[in-house]
Amino acid sequence: MRKKFQGSLLMALAGISVATMAQSARPVAVPRHVQDIITGRCALCHGPEGESASAVYPRLAAQHPDYLQKQLRDFRDGRRVSDPMSEMAKDLKDDDIAALAAFFASRKAGARQPGDVELANVGKYIFNRGNGYSGVAACASCHGAKGYGTEQLPRLAGQHPAYVETQLKEFNKRARTNDNAIMHSIASKLTELETRAVSVYIGGLE
Repeated sequence: MRKKFQGSLLMALAGISVATMAQSARPVAVPRHVQDIITGRCALCHGPEGESASAVYPRLAAQHPDYLQKQLRDFRDGRRVSDPMSEMAKDLKDDDIAALAAFFASRKAGARQPGDVELANVGKYIFNRGNGYSGVAACASCHGAKGYGTEQLPRLAGQHPAYVETQLKEFNKRARTNDNAIMHSIASKLTELETRAVSVYIGGLE
């Protein structure tokens, strides 16, 4: 009788767990005015689901909501400089930013195709092991083995290689200063080949 009860309890808990997972997988509902912001502003460059088709603009789908909120606030408040984004974010309220971040974080990242295989293999080495000779730290040591990042550090997996490469060069030039200063040191030690290779590898991660 006790075993039967325990079995029923476990099945009930499993059912609750599955239901919770299913609920969390549902798209995040956003207020009408925030949906208008997504349609009228965000989608122009990043796509309606955060899957930017242009390598110029980053993919936002599945990015960490806390990280997205920080970047939007930094664009709005002038801590991160970008003419297009500063204009788009200048009148966003904190609640709007939180809703936008939650929406794009809830979107599923699309499947990726690896780029140049040989170059990606060089990038894989740098990503996972760094370069002990030049002092480049492994990307995985902060962003994780799969490039999923943390609440403070961005998800890199599947990002446009050209966008990643551009950001690394921005860090190298100290043109991007609103994030962890350690990136300045790392980016300055990467060679052109390493920068391109690790960007290609990152673009192929899922």
